[in-house]
Amino acid sequence: MASVEVKKVRKVYQRDRQEIPVLDGLSLEIADGDFVGLMGPSGSGKTTLLNLIGGIDQPTSGDVVVGGTNIAALDGAKLAKWRSRNIGFIFQLYNLIPVLNALQNVELPLLLVRMSSKERKERAKNVLSLVGLGDRLKHYPRQLSGGQEQRVAIARALVSDPSVLLADEPTGDLDRKSGEEILGILEKLNKEYKKTVVMVTHDPHAAERAHRVLNLDKGVLSN
Repeated sequence: MASVEVKKVRKVYQRDRQEIPVLDGLSLEIADGDFVGLMGPSGSGKTTLLNLIGGIDQPTSGDVVVGGTNIAALDGAKLAKWRSRNIGFIFQLYNLIPVLNALQNVELPLLLVRMSSKERKERAKNVLSLVGLGDRLKHYPRQLSGGQEQRVAIARALVSDPSVLLADEPTGDLDRKSGEEILGILEKLNKEYKKTVVMVTHDPHAAERAHRVLNLDKGVLSN
């Protein structure tokens, strides 16, 4: 079963009167439980593709079907609700809120869900333990290393139990050792917890962790 289907998607941005095509009739299938590495030069459309799969952006034309839902047909509140239940985002720069501790940062996505405060805390604690930070619940981002901050970000992406994890250069801001630890966590989430992972990376070493690697250049995919 395909977890993600991208069908003949075009994405064109407008700059003044100029049209800038980023993706040109791109089609892609990602099976349920797959781990796909997405590589390509800067400006090739990798992050745009990730944002389309995650419902952050909408295609100019074509369909994006995730878990059987054509998200290109959703808008506004419906899209936000769908995204909060189905997609976990992991970014290069963590995007943690500095005035909240690790536990509070991870709890944030659950504020959109009808859930008791106690249940929210329990779930946040569980995913922080899963990424090896069960002893850092009360630490603020400034008290954590880069690798630990990225683990908090992964826990936050996991807390709503999404079926698809989208990682945009998740090791791009880390040293080699921390990067290896983060890749190990993504691998574990894929193998043991059956999460579908799509990872944008410029690092061939990181891409080796994926089941398959796709190259994107000028809006066109190749294996």
